[in-house]
Amino acid sequence: MSSISPKALRSPAQIPSRPLGAVSDGDGLVATRIPLVGGAPSVPGGFAPKAFVGEVVPFSVVAFREGHDLIGVQLRLTAPNGEESLHRLTPLLDGSDRWAAEVAVDMQGPWAFRFEAFSDDFATWAHAAEVKVAAGVDVPVMAALGAELLARAAKEKDRPAVQRRRISELATALAGGDAETTTAVSTDAELGGLFHERPLMTLRSASATHTLLVERTAAGVGAWYEFFPRSEGAKRLKDGTVKSGTFRTAAKRLPAVAAMGFDVIYLVPIHPIGTTNRKGRNNTLTTEPGDPGSPYAIGSVDGGHDAIHPELGKPADFRAFVRAAKNEGLEVALDLALQASPDHPWVDEHPEWFTTLPDGTIAYAENPPKKYQDIYPLNFDNDPAGIYQEMLRIVQHWVREGVKIFRVDNPHTKPLQFWEWLIATVNAQDPDVIFLAEAFTRPAVMRALAAVGFQQSYSYFTWRNTKAELEEFLTSVSHETSDYMRPNLFVNTHDILTEYLQFGGRAAYRIRACIAATAAPVYGVYAGYELFENVARPGSEENIDNEKYEFKFRDWEGAEASGDSLAPLLRRLNEIRREHPALRQLRNLSVHWSDDDSVLVYSKHLDAAFTGTGHSDTILVVANVDPHSVRETTVHLDTTIWGVPPGEPFEVEDLLTGAVWTWADHNYVRLDAFAEPVHILKVRRRA
Repeated sequence: MSSISPKALRSPAQIPSRPLGAVSDGDGLVATRIPLVGGAPSVPGGFAPKAFVGEVVPFSVVAFREGHDLIGVQLRLTAPNGEESLHRLTPLLDGSDRWAAEVAVDMQGPWAFRFEAFSDDFATWAHAAEVKVAAGVDVPVMAALGAELLARAAKEKDRPAVQRRRISELATALAGGDAETTTAVSTDAELGGLFHERPLMTLRSASATHTLLVERTAAGVGAWYEFFPRSEGAKRLKDGTVKSGTFRTAAKRLPAVAAMGFDVIYLVPIHPIGTTNRKGRNNTLTTEPGDPGSPYAIGSVDGGHDAIHPELGKPADFRAFVRAAKNEGLEVALDLALQASPDHPWVDEHPEWFTTLPDGTIAYAENPPKKYQDIYPLNFDNDPAGIYQEMLRIVQHWVREGVKIFRVDNPHTKPLQFWEWLIATVNAQDPDVIFLAEAFTRPAVMRALAAVGFQQSYSYFTWRNTKAELEEFLTSVSHETSDYMRPNLFVNTHDILTEYLQFGGRAAYRIRACIAATAAPVYGVYAGYELFENVARPGSEENIDNEKYEFKFRDWEGAEASGDSLAPLLRRLNEIRREHPALRQLRNLSVHWSDDDSVLVYSKHLDAAFTGTGHSDTILVVANVDPHSVRETTVHLDTTIWGVPPGEPFEVEDLLTGAVWTWADHNYVRLDAFAEPVHILKVRRRA
């Protein structure tokens, strides 16, 4: 999490605020003299784009006018407290007529923004005068035009008096009409700076006003750790049965999680578990005495979604757990799984909330050919008003209990308009509440869930493992969907153990953790990752002896003491994330190139104006994504991204090993998957 005050972040392009004044509307025509189109950030479907406190947001728009006269473009931002600021945009000069600026947003709430364009009269004159006088063309005319223009500027009341006096003096000097004075005035850098800050404008136009929703920093930055409270402190008794862990025993694990540098402790459902069709170990239909069942089969005689499993404790114990987490610097996230076991009170009280089949039975949850006989899915069609209000009541209940983050199970199986309503309603009451969409589904659906309100989203990162796959994926989430979709790069979950992790050995675990922790500001791990748990149930992509159906016993301290734990690496990765503000941004990732199809190269750069330290921050990641080999290759870097001219040497420090090298834009690397498969390099300019 960021240790820099968001208020220290300023835009280098910010200019003194001035009223827009009269804006030409084209006399009723659709086209204005200076059109403004394609503004960004934007979201398909007309939803508001999103950012988080401390995020550097790229604003851009296409603007142009007829002829050769120069224009200027600015961004007018209004913060939630009503404070207004102007930011000058810079032309990209790539033939697209697109103008851009970056601004760090430092306040939670809805921001208003609009783009404004104008004929930049001084810049137009200065450019023409410089060119014409040098060619000996129209010298007296250019001097006279300049004198007239500066005389007009000297009368502007919103300019400081000292500026008006100097401008007036220069107008008088230009009246002489000589070439030397005209050249001196048109090329005067200080004068040009004054008119850049306070342009001399005509032919003004403005875009519509748009909204940027800025959410709290935790909506976009954080390291998540998932665990099952019932396994922490569980004990096997002499008769072979297991006594469940409780919130009190699980709290003893919190200091170790906090020591690894995590920010969020995510709990799977903590509610009573049904007994009807309870699943046994490894998802079998046969249970043995003492099998705890899947926590996603929610509801029993002990209650439903607003109740706590009796074996975990009482509400007071849960509240104590939340306080203990807070004392360790951790925030609790709770699983929100909107479904029911056959024993849930809803089944008797609201049978209309489920789907009844022709034979009179209630339909089980299915993902053909999978069938979840211990779960009934909800049907939102029969009583939408009732079911909407009940889901809202559940969320509000846990918010009152101190939970402000919800990991939502399978949101793509519920109506999109329900999520839009629920999230908007909850956030209107408490804008700090965060929803993470666990939706491994089609791209359009995943993106739509983000657009309608989900603050974070699971993504395809879990299955993007090759260099080509990762380059495409990271570019997409950093630039194509970053105005509204924030990916949470979980390396594994209780349901997902990819083939890459199953067969990649310990190197695969190191590689995936390094990429997840550096490629996006939000990532997560499921407990057991640090112990390299990589044995899958045959024919599946999930762990054998899955914790979802049984208790797990792990010796965390023993594994670390013997060197068999990834905890030291996770600890170091989270330290690096805290130390480097470039890693706490989503939109600043750039993919570079290597000659090897298994060596991924990307950088994250943050300009000095946004770091709060006065120095830019650049991290370069070079990863061997083949966990079975040693790779030697040449990497090719666009060093201009961090201000180093091509060919100029600079220093890099490996933040994992401490090694320091002198690099340039083309460099040899050797990455041994069995030793150090990834370089995480801090770029340092040479003295």
